[in-house]
Order: sequence, then C-alpha cells, then structure tokens
Amino acid sequence: MNRLVKTAALLLAGLAASAAHAQTWPTKPIKIVIPFVAGGSSDIVGRAIGSKFQEILGQSAVVENRPGANGSIAAEFVAKSDPDGYTILVGSIGVFSINTALFKDLRYNPLRDFAPITLAVTTPNALVTRPDLPATSMKELVEYARKNPGRLSYCSSGTGSSDHLTGELLKQSAGIFAVHVPYRGGAACQTDLMGSQVDFSFQNLGAVTNYIRGGRMKAFAVTGNARHPQLPNVPASAEAGFADLIVTSWQAAAAPSKTPRVIVARLNDATVRALRSPEVRERLTSIGFDVVAGSAEEFGRFMKAEVERWTRVVERGGIKPD
Repeated sequence: MNRLVKTAALLLAGLAASAAHAQTWPTKPIKIVIPFVAGGSSDIVGRAIGSKFQEILGQSAVVENRPGANGSIAAEFVAKSDPDGYTILVGSIGVFSINTALFKDLRYNPLRDFAPITLAVTTPNALVTRPDLPATSMKELVEYARKNPGRLSYCSSGTGSSDHLTGELLKQSAGIFAVHVPYRGGAACQTDLMGSQVDFSFQNLGAVTNYIRGGRMKAFAVTGNARHPQLPNVPASAEAGFADLIVTSWQAAAAPSKTPRVIVARLNDATVRALRSPEVRERLTSIGFDVVAGSAEEFGRFMKAEVERWTRVVERGGIKPD
C-alpha cells in the first residue's frame, strides 16, 4: 500500500510540475526547425509562422534549416528533442507521411514521435504537359497513353516526392504506363518539360502558374476539390473525370510527442493565429497556398490518413528510394 501511495504522490508531483511549467511557458525563444534549404515551401511557411510569435507569445522564433535525407535529418532531430515546447518542426507531406512509406530504415515515425500542432497550408498540384503534346485534356492524355503504351514520360522533383507519387497514382487509377524521369528538384523538371524533353508532370501549382499563363506548358487539371483561383479556366481533377486524383502538397507543424498537451494547445493557438493574420494569409495565398490552420486533432487524423494512402501507392507501385 505504501508503494502505491508513493507512486501516486510522485505522479501528482510530476503533473504539478508539468502544469507549473506550462503556466510560465514560454520564457525563451522557440526554435522552428525546417527540414529543407532556405527559400522552399517549408521555409516560407515556417518563417511566416515564426514572424508572429513575438507578438502572440511574447517570445521570438529562431528558424533553423537542417536539410538532408528527404527531410529526415531534421525530423529525427526534433523527434528526439526535449518535449518542452521550445523546439518544433515545420515540414512537408514528405516528412510527415511519404518518408515513412518510402524508407524502411527511417529513424523516426511521424505518427508515434510527433505531437501534431496544425496543418498549416495546402496547395494542389497541376497536371502540366509539354506545349506540343497532341492532347488537349486529361482524358485525351490518358487515351493517348493507352494507345501508345510506353511512349509517354513524366518528370518529378525526385523519387518519392509528391509530384512523383501523384503521377504514380494516375498510372494506377487510370491503368496506364508512363516512364518516370526523376530530377534533383522541380526546376530542372519544369525546364525539360517546357523544352519538350519529357511529356507531363504534376507540379506544385504556385511553381508553374506563370509558365502556364505564358503558354510555355499546358495545364489539364489541378488536383484539388475545386478549380483554383489562380487558374480559373483549368478544371479540377474530379471535374475532369478523375475523382481519385485529389492530391494536395502540404506543410504542417508538430512538436516532440511527449510535449505537454497544455503547451501543444498554446502552440496550436499561436500558430493558427499567425497563419490567419491578414498579412501572413495574404503573403501565403499570393504564392498559391491555401491556409488551413485547424486543430491539432484534425491534423493528427489527416496525417494518419495520408500515411496510409501513400503507403498503399508506394507498395502497389513497388517504389524504392534512389
């Protein structure tokens, strides 16, 4: 009995200490770790969130870029950091879902090792083609692929990237074959697409909007639920006859898994308020992002569904990392 009393007392003491810590948090700057180089989508979103922390939390944000290994270096670092609310990760669909499907030796598990904060932004991919492709719609592209098996090629920013797996999902759902050509980044893929070296690709909408408007590539669909304001004349994939091809690239924030719930709730509040502030929202929407800024629970459910979805695509396609 004495042992039970002692255990209960220790538990209550721990809870009291945790509560006291949560009441005084934050007392120093919060580190936002970005798993990619400066200037990319995760970096833009992470810095936008951090720009409001001084105003909202009374403490500044320190952004640290830790690129490498498809974002897994930064993700592992944050997963193993002290769960005190002073280190968070702002990363992508790859970091939070695709990596766990693609890499069998991954040294972190997004569902186990992170406390979700919020899904920050989403952006659909755009199905774009070389300007001289003999097709004028998504259905005609699929028909061309069926009539000319093995003739079409599609490029991506790398094996396991969102644009690669969206192309793989099209192949699986439409029952077609096309040769995958991976590049080291989306810019090189886009250049060769405009030069008619490859046939089509699924690229982040914000990265190719100006090329589409300039006639340097054709757009057949955006992979969202509805048409996008930046390309109002381009149908959504469901409208084009491919309801299974609703795919968004996304960025989200998370903390180490054992971070106290009270602190996670405050991080969620601060992050959501930052994202919904007029200046941040305008900055992000102007470059093609749709601001989500929901609850931690909603992001947790969304991340689980994304992990399951892309695991099925990877396994069915027999996709292996380079």
